[in-house]
Amino acid sequence: MSGQNGRSFSSRQYPCEICPLRPLPVFREFEKQELAYVSMFKKGELAVDKGATVLVEGSQSAHLYTVLSGWAFRYKLLSDGRRQILNYSMPGDLIGLQGSLMGEMQHSVEALSPMLLCVFERENLHELYRNHPGLAYDITWLASREERMLDENLLSVGRRTAVERTAYLIAFIASRAAAVGLNGKAPVQIPITQQHVADTLGLSLVHTNKTIRKLIDRKLIAWRDGGCEVIDGEGLKDLARWEGLSEGRRPLI
Repeated sequence: MSGQNGRSFSSRQYPCEICPLRPLPVFREFEKQELAYVSMFKKGELAVDKGATVLVEGSQSAHLYTVLSGWAFRYKLLSDGRRQILNYSMPGDLIGLQGSLMGEMQHSVEALSPMLLCVFERENLHELYRNHPGLAYDITWLASREERMLDENLLSVGRRTAVERTAYLIAFIASRAAAVGLNGKAPVQIPITQQHVADTLGLSLVHTNKTIRKLIDRKLIAWRDGGCEVIDGEGLKDLARWEGLSEGRRPLI
């Protein structure tokens, strides 16, 4: 890829009117005037290499993004370099809202796979809130959804056993991926390493490896070179004591 630091900006390959995400049943339909505004709001697309940084904690980005394709994760670092992964981003997710509202990013975002992002000008966000209350509500809904996911993740880290929290994490990511068509008709493939799992759950890498082995032995998952393959999603949910996602149709900006 040409571009700086594994990132390359381009004009629109996918106008909002033919966005490949819009037909998915998980997303609500735009009103005609909403679609026209979002189409104007979008300035282009950003292609990002696997492993490249999308946003950096403490930075002041001029843009926010919607994931059009690919995977990413949000994380924070301690001063000694230890990492806590906060959540994972997939197609349809909004990235950078925090920096748009608070002035600077409070976490970083890194690409887990090659990504394509829709690019929006941060300075136009106030106009959206003033003139398009339906879209403003959508952004508030997306922020609330992120809060709910973090609540569930905190519950998992604080109260589930190591094997339960690992089962929950994989089931949670797989359910979200399936909702946006990342699996097609094949088993869900999650492009994460065991280090990603450890940094999400607050476990050592050795403990994570032993825990993942238990899930493999139960034939709930398989671990491939490309990451984690989910074999029995319902079994993972049962083990984690998790009922699964229940959010209905959601906004797409």
